[in-house]
Amino acid sequence: MTKNKEKQKGDDMNLYYELLKKPVFTVEDVSQYYKNLSSAQTAVKRLVKRNLAVKIRNNLYTCISGETDEPVANRFQIACAIKKAAYLSHHTAMEYYGVANQVFYDVYVSSEQSFLPFEFNGYYYRCLLSKSTKEIEEVRYSGGIRITSKERTVIDSIKSIDKIAGIEEVISNIEGMTRLKEDNLINSLSCYQNRFLYQKVGFLLKQYQRKFALSDEFFELCKNEIGYSNRYLIKECIDGKYDKEWNLVIPRNIYQLKNGGFKHD
Repeated sequence: MTKNKEKQKGDDMNLYYELLKKPVFTVEDVSQYYKNLSSAQTAVKRLVKRNLAVKIRNNLYTCISGETDEPVANRFQIACAIKKAAYLSHHTAMEYYGVANQVFYDVYVSSEQSFLPFEFNGYYYRCLLSKSTKEIEEVRYSGGIRITSKERTVIDSIKSIDKIAGIEEVISNIEGMTRLKEDNLINSLSCYQNRFLYQKVGFLLKQYQRKFALSDEFFELCKNEIGYSNRYLIKECIDGKYDKEWNLVIPRNIYQLKNGGFKHD
């Protein structure tokens, strides 16, 4: 091996060790070690060719672990690096909190900027456009993970009950929560100002009023926001019955759902 090649190999390894400190990186991140962007691009290509790094999508990379031969970044870190200020939400946030009882291969990423869905390392990353910046937390020492608060995660899951998580999963996830703060729930609801959402949240959380120590005032707030419309809790409600307190048609067997501990008071 010539001296130039030996030096280049040594430089590549030095760069690799620097990039190991950052779970996900871009060419712009690498350019701080070079005189220009072109040299940085060339260096990244060498790392990929030597299987020291792998391309996640356009201008998004992660190193390959020398111990496991697997990508260094996990799916949560990757999700939050796709767009500026992107964050975990819905079912993926439930997974991160350890509430979901099964692993899904769809990774839900909320962002003000859209991106096309893509697959990497067996996971499918899907964009959910959101303009709200309320109830988003940065997890310390996590490698850049941002996530909706537990309260907003519950509210978002209820809001998207017909699109992402079904009724059984939503109930199971709510029951899996150990604590919900009332002020944070109200703040999360204010992200949307949606009458139907207040209606669904009021009905579903009423069953857990004691568990989460939610005040009567919280449910009065929900009732005051729902208006007078009668609605179906879920679209696929073939055998339903009417709940007059919340003006909702609910599945007749909702209190016996297998995955949830929903009990009728």
